[in-house]
Parts: sequence; structure tokens; C-alpha cells
Amino acid sequence: MAFEVSAVIPHFEREELLAQTLESIAGQSEPPAEIIVVDDGSRRPPESVCRRFGAQLLSIPHTGKPGAVRNRGVEAAVSQWIAFADSDDLWLPEKLKTQRLRLERDGETALCHTREIWLRNGVTVSQKKQKHRREGDLFHDSLKKCIIGPSTVLLRRSVFKELGGFDETLEIAEDYEFWLRWTDRFPVVYCDEPLIVKRAGNWPQLSTRYGQIEIFRLRALLLLLKKRMLSEEHCFQAAEEAARKAEVYALGCRKRGRTDEALEWERIAGNLKRSDG
Repeated sequence: MAFEVSAVIPHFEREELLAQTLESIAGQSEPPAEIIVVDDGSRRPPESVCRRFGAQLLSIPHTGKPGAVRNRGVEAAVSQWIAFADSDDLWLPEKLKTQRLRLERDGETALCHTREIWLRNGVTVSQKKQKHRREGDLFHDSLKKCIIGPSTVLLRRSVFKELGGFDETLEIAEDYEFWLRWTDRFPVVYCDEPLIVKRAGNWPQLSTRYGQIEIFRLRALLLLLKKRMLSEEHCFQAAEEAARKAEVYALGCRKRGRTDEALEWERIAGNLKRSDG
């Protein structure tokens, strides 16, 4: 069977940036079998841009939840492999080919991710301080922060569906939550070369709406623990990390004079430590 890929791009009010993203995807040395743009209720769906690059446009009512938008795209996809691209990111020309070769060389793994180039207002952001494991069992490292970028992955559709896709209740950190569920059960492989360009600029981004995202990671982690969605071994690690994050957040609340909020997070941290013990 041919190695076919469906590219899934969530979109909301970014038509000009989307055109650049689609151009980078259509320009792959091994283009995807289909490109699906899921428009999350834009005032003017990007019909002309999608026609220009031969992309399928799927319009849905506005959710504001990137996980829900990506899930709709995967549901519409027909290929056995899925590659995501945020509508302000770019794929370099050899992305899909390099990942295909890496996955075929491994033979068993169902997810490959890659290094990124980070640009903020056109200036490269250094990643020298990013010290974490990137291949194999990534659960422990993934607890600290989100270390798999959605635009970097090529993953097997059947495993994505087996895990239930992204949590559609989360506005932010839905990728952090999903990769924890993935790495709880499966290893990943990695292409140690930059194959996507992750861009940030003066356009709206969910990750910058609230100034910081650690509280959203903490809430996602607590949700995983509440629903008992992790293996027993990893639940202990997750509880330890959730307690640490809660204590750090509580300290920040105290420094800002939010005493009641600090007390609540200190209480949660204490409960997590007792349950872990």
C-alpha cells in the first residue's frame, strides 16, 4: 500500500497566512494525497485560497477549540497517515519525505516529529536551552512542557482515533494533554533537523491570549488524573508534576496578592502529594 498522507490545517481568520502555509504544503517533494482545511467559523471562509492550492475546505460553526477543529479534519481524512499544520506555520520542502523514510526505517512506531525553526516577527528564536529527550519514551519529559509541536508530527490515523483524538473541551494545552496520552502508551521517533518554521507575529494566537499557558497545562494534567486516563506507573509521575506545577502557580498568586487563589492551589498540591504517597 502506498504511503499516503492527509494534511489537516485548522484555520480561523488568517487567509493570507493560510495561503503561505498551503503553498509550503503543496510544494513538498512528496506532496500529501489530500489537504484538508477546517475553517472554524471565519466570517469569510477561505474558499479561493483553498481552490488555488487544491485543498478541500471543511467549514464548521465556530468553536475556538483547536483540538475540536483538528478532530473534524481527521474524521474527514482518508489516508492512513495524518500531518497537522497550524495555519501560520510553514513546512520545509523535505518534511514529509524525511519523516516517511524515518518511519519506514523504524517499521513499528506510529508517530514521528521533527525539529522546528522558531520565528517571532521574522527573527529566529534560539532553542539552545531546550534540553529534553526527543525520541523513545517521552512521557516524563512531556510532563514538564509540550515538547511535540502539532505542525511537526506525522502520525498513524488509526492510533489517533484509538486514543480518541484531542480533548474538545480544552481551549489551550490540548496538544500537551494529547501527547501525554500518546506517550503514556507509545514511543515516538524524531528527525533531528528543522523541517518546519513556526511563526509568531502581530496576528492573534491562542497561546498568547492569556499571557502564560502553564495554568492550562496544569488544568489539563489534573483532568487526566481525574479521568484516570494514564497507566498506573505514569499516574504517580503525573501527580508529582501536577503538585509541583500547583505549588509554583500558588507562589505566583501570592506574589501578586491573590491569596485566596494561592490557598486553593496549595490545597490541591497537598492533596496530590498525599494521594501520591
